Amino acid sequence: MMRVRYPVLTPSPTYTIHGHGRRRKAAAWCTGGEKGIRQMGKRRRAAVPAVEDLVSPVNSLDDGCLMHIFSFLSPIPDRYNTALVCHRWRFLACHPRLWLRVERPIRDVMEPGVYPNLEAAVSAARPGDTILIAAGGTHVACNIQIKKPICIIGGGELPDDTVLTCSRGSDNALEFLSTCKIANLTIRAELGCCLLHRSGRLTIQECLLQCEQNPLDYLSFPIISTAIEYNSFPSLKEQGHGVTVVRTRIEGGAKAVRTNGTLALQHVRAIYSRSSVFFWFEVGKVNNDVHQQ
Repeated sequence: MMRVRYPVLTPSPTYTIHGHGRRRKAAAWCTGGEKGIRQMGKRRRAAVPAVEDLVSPVNSLDDGCLMHIFSFLSPIPDRYNTALVCHRWRFLACHPRLWLRVERPIRDVMEPGVYPNLEAAVSAARPGDTILIAAGGTHVACNIQIKKPICIIGGGELPDDTVLTCSRGSDNALEFLSTCKIANLTIRAELGCCLLHRSGRLTIQECLLQCEQNPLDYLSFPIISTAIEYNSFPSLKEQGHGVTVVRTRIEGGAKAVRTNGTLALQHVRAIYSRSSVFFWFEVGKVNNDVHQQ
């Protein structure tokens, strides 16, 4: 009777490392020793993509380059949404170089680019800046002159969330002498006008303009334009003056717009909803020189 000789398995050296001796011993039996364990670890690391490969290429840009890219985005909603991506993007999207903020101070120490009222933010703004007014509460705006091109935006989801109030005794809430834009705001005037347009091109987008009811309603107008087109100066004619209203609610006052200059109301369109009326119109120069007072 022949004896069958089976090969003798000689296990590789085993190690006990912090309680993982059994796993290490089994791995040594199956992979052919410590060398096999190292090779298997290399194969596993090669199969898993590196962390650097998962990072978006845009995050490899420096802060200055990213901030320059963010400056081309519209403040609401694009630039606002970038602040929700990560902590770094929030810091860059909310940087004072991109926009100024109007907030009530929670503590005595003020943050750079944050101002307690709109008048202070307008004074500190540079041409082309955007001012974001925090939602909640009421902000006072009385006879604030704006002589540089800026954009003023409410920080709430709806225009009703950010309210500018012009108290009785003031002629207007905001006076525009340059090309500007306001959006997502409620502007309320007790007596007088909400917006006084003197020169430049003013864009009013998705706002609510309110003139409170009182016995002197004939003195209240949501919008007053006193701009005059000078045909003898080509440079001024190319720049042009006018008011563009987009999806805006207008309530109260003697009438929606009063023009004391050479501009006239035109291209009026209104959409009626259950609770309010939204207006689209322009105030600009007409070819037949017809002025509406």
